[in-house]
Amino acid sequence: MSNLPNRIEIREVGPRDGLQSEDPVAVADRIAFVDGLAAAGLTDIEAASFVSPKAVPSMAGGGEVMAGIDRRGDVRWWGLVPNLRGAQGALDAGVDAMTVTISACGVYNEKNIRRTIPESIDGIADIVGAAGDRPVDVVVSCVFGSPYTGDEPTASVPELLAQLRDVGVRRFTLADTTGMATPARVERVLQRTGVDVGLHLHDTRGTALVNAWTALGLGVTRFDTAAGGLGGSPFAQGAGGNLATEDLVHLCDDAGIETGVDLTALVGIARGLEALVGHAVPGRIATHGPSR
Repeated sequence: MSNLPNRIEIREVGPRDGLQSEDPVAVADRIAFVDGLAAAGLTDIEAASFVSPKAVPSMAGGGEVMAGIDRRGDVRWWGLVPNLRGAQGALDAGVDAMTVTISACGVYNEKNIRRTIPESIDGIADIVGAAGDRPVDVVVSCVFGSPYTGDEPTASVPELLAQLRDVGVRRFTLADTTGMATPARVERVLQRTGVDVGLHLHDTRGTALVNAWTALGLGVTRFDTAAGGLGGSPFAQGAGGNLATEDLVHLCDDAGIETGVDLTALVGIARGLEALVGHAVPGRIATHGPSR
Protein backbone atom coordinates (compact mmCIF):
# COMPACT_ATOMS: atom_id res chain seq x y z
CA MET A 1 0.00 0.00 0.00
CA SER A 2 1.73 3.14 -1.23
CA ASN A 3 -0.34 5.57 0.86
CA LEU A 4 0.73 4.26 4.28
CA PRO A 5 2.00 6.94 6.68
CA ASN A 6 5.70 7.25 7.44
CA ARG A 7 5.13 7.45 11.18
CA ILE A 8 2.28 6.97 13.66
CA GLU A 9 1.54 8.10 17.19
CA ILE A 10 0.73 5.38 19.71
CA ARG A 11 -0.92 6.22 23.01
CA GLU A 12 -0.27 3.39 25.42
CA VAL A 13 -3.37 2.80 27.58
CA GLY A 14 -2.26 -0.39 29.35
CA PRO A 15 -1.77 1.20 32.79
CA ARG A 16 -5.38 2.43 32.65
CA ASP A 17 -7.59 0.54 30.21
CA GLY A 18 -5.38 -2.53 30.39
CA LEU A 19 -5.62 -2.88 34.16
CA GLN A 20 -9.07 -1.48 34.93
CA SER A 21 -10.83 -4.85 34.63
CA GLU A 22 -8.11 -6.80 36.46
CA ASP A 23 -7.83 -7.40 40.18
CA PRO A 24 -6.13 -4.37 41.75
CA VAL A 25 -2.40 -4.15 41.06
CA ALA A 26 -0.19 -2.50 43.69
CA VAL A 27 0.69 1.13 43.01
CA ALA A 28 4.42 0.32 43.06
CA ASP A 29 3.91 -2.31 40.35
CA ARG A 30 1.84 0.10 38.27
CA ILE A 31 4.60 2.69 38.54
CA ALA A 32 7.20 0.15 37.40
CA PHE A 33 4.95 -0.79 34.48
CA VAL A 34 4.62 2.84 33.39
CA ASP A 35 8.34 3.51 33.74
CA GLY A 36 9.11 0.45 31.62
CA LEU A 37 6.79 1.62 28.86
CA ALA A 38 8.46 5.02 28.77
CA ALA A 39 11.90 3.43 28.64
CA ALA A 40 10.74 1.31 25.68
CA GLY A 41 10.03 4.47 23.69
CA LEU A 42 6.30 5.14 24.23
CA THR A 43 5.89 8.92 24.28
CA ASP A 44 2.14 9.12 25.00
CA ILE A 45 1.07 7.10 28.04
CA GLU A 46 -2.30 7.05 29.80
CA ALA A 47 -0.79 6.43 33.20
CA ALA A 48 -3.77 6.74 35.52
CA SER A 49 -7.49 7.18 35.94
CA PHE A 50 -9.19 9.70 38.17
CA VAL A 51 -12.54 7.98 38.48
CA SER A 52 -14.07 7.11 41.82
CA PRO A 53 -12.34 4.06 43.34
CA LYS A 54 -15.80 2.83 44.34
CA ALA A 55 -16.71 2.61 40.65
CA VAL A 56 -13.41 1.13 39.42
CA PRO A 57 -11.39 -0.20 42.38
CA SER A 58 -8.45 -1.21 40.19
CA MET A 59 -7.83 2.44 39.34
CA ALA A 60 -7.51 3.68 42.92
CA GLY A 61 -4.35 5.65 43.64
CA GLY A 62 -4.03 7.54 40.37
CA GLY A 63 -2.40 10.47 42.12
CA GLU A 64 0.12 8.16 43.77
CA VAL A 65 1.00 6.65 40.41
CA MET A 66 1.58 10.08 38.89
CA ALA A 67 3.70 11.11 41.87
CA GLY A 68 5.86 8.00 41.67
CA ILE A 69 6.66 7.69 37.97
CA ASP A 70 9.83 8.94 36.36
CA ARG A 71 8.52 12.13 34.75
CA ARG A 72 10.54 11.91 31.58
CA GLY A 73 10.39 15.09 29.55
CA ASP A 74 9.91 13.24 26.28
CA VAL A 75 6.62 11.66 27.41
CA ARG A 76 3.17 13.23 27.42
CA TRP A 77 1.33 11.89 30.47
CA TRP A 78 -2.41 11.33 30.10
CA GLY A 79 -5.08 10.79 32.72
CA LEU A 80 -8.64 9.57 32.22
CA VAL A 81 -11.22 11.79 33.88
CA PRO A 82 -15.01 11.26 34.22
CA ASN A 83 -16.08 14.75 35.23
CA LEU A 84 -14.89 18.16 36.45
CA ARG A 85 -13.96 16.80 39.88
CA GLY A 86 -11.84 14.09 38.28
CA ALA A 87 -10.26 16.66 35.98
CA GLN A 88 -9.28 18.80 38.94
CA GLY A 89 -7.70 15.76 40.59
CA ALA A 90 -5.79 14.94 37.42
CA LEU A 91 -4.54 18.52 37.08
CA ASP A 92 -3.44 18.52 40.72
CA ALA A 93 -1.54 15.29 40.01
CA GLY A 94 0.30 16.94 37.14
CA VAL A 95 -1.07 15.28 34.02
CA ASP A 96 -0.12 16.84 30.69
CA ALA A 97 -3.36 15.87 28.92
CA MET A 98 -6.72 14.29 29.68
CA THR A 99 -9.06 11.78 28.10
CA VAL A 100 -12.79 11.76 28.71
CA THR A 101 -15.35 9.37 27.31
CA ILE A 102 -18.76 9.78 25.76
CA SER A 103 -20.74 7.20 23.83
CA ALA A 104 -22.37 7.33 20.43
CA CYS A 105 -24.96 4.98 21.99
CA GLY A 106 -27.24 6.64 24.53
CA VAL A 107 -27.94 3.38 26.38
CA TYR A 108 -24.26 2.63 26.86
CA ASN A 109 -23.56 6.22 27.88
CA GLU A 110 -26.09 6.01 30.71
CA LYS A 111 -24.79 2.63 31.89
CA ASN A 112 -21.12 3.65 31.68
CA ILE A 113 -21.25 7.29 32.77
CA ARG A 114 -24.76 7.58 34.25
CA ARG A 115 -25.49 10.57 32.06
CA THR A 116 -27.44 11.27 28.92
CA ILE A 117 -25.42 12.30 25.89
CA PRO A 118 -26.42 16.01 26.25
CA GLU A 119 -25.45 15.89 29.94
CA SER A 120 -22.08 14.40 28.96
CA ILE A 121 -21.49 17.16 26.43
CA ASP A 122 -22.13 19.76 29.13
CA GLY A 123 -19.71 17.98 31.45
CA ILE A 124 -17.05 17.82 28.76
CA ALA A 125 -17.41 21.57 28.22
CA ASP A 126 -16.57 22.07 31.91
CA ILE A 127 -13.51 19.82 31.60
CA VAL A 128 -12.27 21.68 28.52
CA GLY A 129 -12.64 24.93 30.41
CA ALA A 130 -10.67 23.62 33.38
CA ALA A 131 -7.93 22.14 31.20
CA GLY A 132 -6.74 25.49 29.86
CA ASP A 133 -4.06 24.82 27.27
CA ARG A 134 -3.76 21.12 28.12
CA PRO A 135 -5.14 18.78 25.44
CA VAL A 136 -8.47 17.08 26.08
CA ASP A 137 -9.11 14.04 23.87
CA VAL A 138 -12.73 12.90 23.77
CA VAL A 139 -12.92 9.15 23.26
CA VAL A 140 -16.24 8.31 21.59
CA SER A 141 -17.26 4.76 22.44
CA CYS A 142 -19.52 2.37 20.51
CA VAL A 143 -18.77 4.15 17.21
CA PHE A 144 -18.73 0.89 15.24
CA GLY A 145 -21.64 -0.80 16.99
CA SER A 146 -23.38 -0.97 20.36
CA PRO A 147 -23.56 -4.02 22.63
CA TYR A 148 -27.06 -2.91 23.65
CA THR A 149 -28.70 -1.87 20.40
CA GLY A 150 -26.47 -3.51 17.80
CA ASP A 151 -26.59 -0.30 15.80
CA GLU A 152 -23.68 1.08 13.82
CA PRO A 153 -24.29 4.81 14.47
CA THR A 154 -22.40 5.98 11.39
CA ALA A 155 -24.76 8.84 10.59
CA SER A 156 -24.92 10.27 14.13
CA VAL A 157 -21.18 10.28 14.87
CA PRO A 158 -20.27 13.34 12.75
CA GLU A 159 -23.15 15.23 14.37
CA LEU A 160 -21.87 14.30 17.83
CA LEU A 161 -18.34 15.43 16.93
CA ALA A 162 -19.74 18.73 15.69
CA GLN A 163 -21.59 19.28 18.98
CA LEU A 164 -18.37 18.59 20.87
CA ARG A 165 -16.39 20.98 18.69
CA ASP A 166 -18.94 23.64 19.59
CA VAL A 167 -17.92 23.30 23.27
CA GLY A 168 -14.21 23.52 22.51
CA VAL A 169 -13.07 19.94 21.84
CA ARG A 170 -10.31 19.73 19.25
CA ARG A 171 -9.16 16.12 19.46
CA PHE A 172 -11.18 12.92 19.09
CA THR A 173 -10.58 9.18 19.30
CA LEU A 174 -13.16 6.74 17.90
CA ALA A 175 -13.53 3.61 20.02
CA ASP A 176 -14.61 0.11 19.06
CA THR A 177 -15.66 -0.60 22.62
CA THR A 178 -16.72 -4.23 22.25
CA GLY A 179 -14.83 -5.22 19.11
CA MET A 180 -17.71 -4.94 16.64
CA ALA A 181 -15.70 -3.13 13.96
CA THR A 182 -14.71 -4.66 10.64
CA PRO A 183 -12.62 -3.10 7.86
CA ALA A 184 -15.83 -2.18 6.01
CA ARG A 185 -17.27 -0.45 9.08
CA VAL A 186 -14.00 1.37 9.71
CA GLU A 187 -14.01 2.68 6.15
CA ARG A 188 -17.67 3.76 6.33
CA VAL A 189 -17.15 5.70 9.54
CA LEU A 190 -13.92 7.38 8.43
CA GLN A 191 -15.56 8.47 5.19
CA ARG A 192 -17.94 10.54 7.31
CA THR A 193 -15.61 11.74 10.08
CA GLY A 194 -12.38 12.20 8.14
CA VAL A 195 -9.09 10.64 9.20
CA ASP A 196 -7.89 13.33 11.63
CA VAL A 197 -8.99 11.11 14.51
CA GLY A 198 -7.45 8.43 16.69
CA LEU A 199 -8.70 4.86 16.85
CA HIS A 200 -9.14 2.82 20.02
CA LEU A 201 -9.64 -0.77 18.90
CA HIS A 202 -10.62 -3.88 20.83
CA ASP A 203 -9.98 -7.43 19.71
CA THR A 204 -13.11 -9.21 20.91
CA ARG A 205 -13.70 -10.80 17.50
CA GLY A 206 -10.08 -10.94 16.34
CA THR A 207 -10.36 -7.96 13.98
CA ALA A 208 -8.39 -5.23 15.79
CA LEU A 209 -5.16 -5.56 13.81
CA VAL A 210 -6.83 -5.79 10.40
CA ASN A 211 -8.96 -2.78 11.33
CA ALA A 212 -5.80 -0.87 12.22
CA TRP A 213 -4.23 -1.86 8.89
CA THR A 214 -7.32 -0.61 7.06
CA ALA A 215 -7.19 2.68 8.94
CA LEU A 216 -3.47 3.08 8.21
CA GLY A 217 -4.19 2.71 4.50
CA LEU A 218 -6.85 5.41 4.77
CA GLY A 219 -4.50 7.85 6.51
CA VAL A 220 -5.13 7.47 10.25
CA THR A 221 -1.94 8.08 12.25
CA ARG A 222 -3.08 7.88 15.90
CA PHE A 223 -3.88 4.68 17.77
CA ASP A 224 -4.62 3.66 21.36
CA THR A 225 -3.12 0.28 22.29
CA ALA A 226 -2.32 -1.69 25.44
CA ALA A 227 0.74 -3.79 26.15
CA GLY A 228 -0.13 -7.48 26.11
CA GLY A 229 -3.58 -6.79 24.67
CA LEU A 230 -5.07 -6.39 28.15
CA GLY A 231 -8.18 -4.39 28.87
CA GLY A 232 -11.85 -4.04 28.16
CA SER A 233 -14.69 -2.02 29.59
CA PRO A 234 -16.02 -3.30 32.94
CA PHE A 235 -19.39 -1.84 31.90
CA ALA A 236 -19.75 -3.74 28.60
CA GLN A 237 -20.36 -7.46 28.93
CA GLY A 238 -18.11 -9.53 26.69
CA ALA A 239 -15.72 -6.71 25.82
CA GLY A 240 -12.35 -8.11 24.76
CA GLY A 241 -8.92 -6.64 25.30
CA ASN A 242 -7.30 -3.77 23.46
CA LEU A 243 -5.24 -4.05 20.34
CA ALA A 244 -1.86 -5.16 21.72
CA THR A 245 0.81 -2.49 21.46
CA GLU A 246 3.46 -5.00 20.46
CA ASP A 247 1.21 -6.42 17.73
CA LEU A 248 0.77 -3.00 16.13
CA VAL A 249 4.46 -2.12 16.51
CA HIS A 250 5.45 -5.44 14.92
CA LEU A 251 3.12 -4.79 11.96
CA CYS A 252 4.43 -1.24 11.52
CA ASP A 253 8.07 -2.29 11.77
CA ASP A 254 7.53 -4.77 8.95
CA ALA A 255 5.74 -2.16 6.84
CA GLY A 256 8.41 0.50 7.35
CA ILE A 257 6.20 2.73 9.50
CA GLU A 258 8.08 4.40 12.34
CA THR A 259 6.71 4.15 15.88
CA GLY A 260 9.78 5.02 17.95
CA VAL A 261 9.16 1.93 20.11
CA ASP A 262 11.71 -0.77 20.92
CA LEU A 263 9.81 -3.96 20.07
CA THR A 264 12.15 -6.27 21.99
CA ALA A 265 11.76 -4.23 25.17
CA LEU A 266 8.01 -4.01 24.66
CA VAL A 267 7.62 -7.77 24.26
CA GLY A 268 9.51 -8.24 27.51
CA ILE A 269 7.13 -5.87 29.28
CA ALA A 270 4.07 -7.60 27.82
CA ARG A 271 5.30 -11.01 28.90
CA GLY A 272 6.07 -9.69 32.38
CA LEU A 273 2.46 -8.62 32.76
CA GLU A 274 1.41 -12.26 33.05
CA ALA A 275 2.94 -12.46 36.54
CA LEU A 276 1.38 -9.12 37.44
CA VAL A 277 -2.20 -10.02 36.49
CA GLY A 278 -2.02 -13.76 37.14
CA HIS A 279 -2.95 -15.03 33.68
CA ALA A 280 -1.67 -15.20 30.11
CA VAL A 281 -1.93 -12.05 28.03
CA PRO A 282 -3.83 -12.27 24.72
CA GLY A 283 -1.33 -10.38 22.55
CA ARG A 284 -0.05 -12.54 19.69
CA ILE A 285 3.51 -11.21 19.55
CA ALA A 286 3.92 -11.52 23.31
CA THR A 287 2.80 -15.13 23.02
CA HIS A 288 4.55 -16.23 19.84
CA GLY A 289 7.35 -13.72 19.39
CA PRO A 290 8.15 -11.50 16.41
CA SER A 291 8.64 -12.83 12.89
CA ARG A 292 12.25 -13.49 11.99
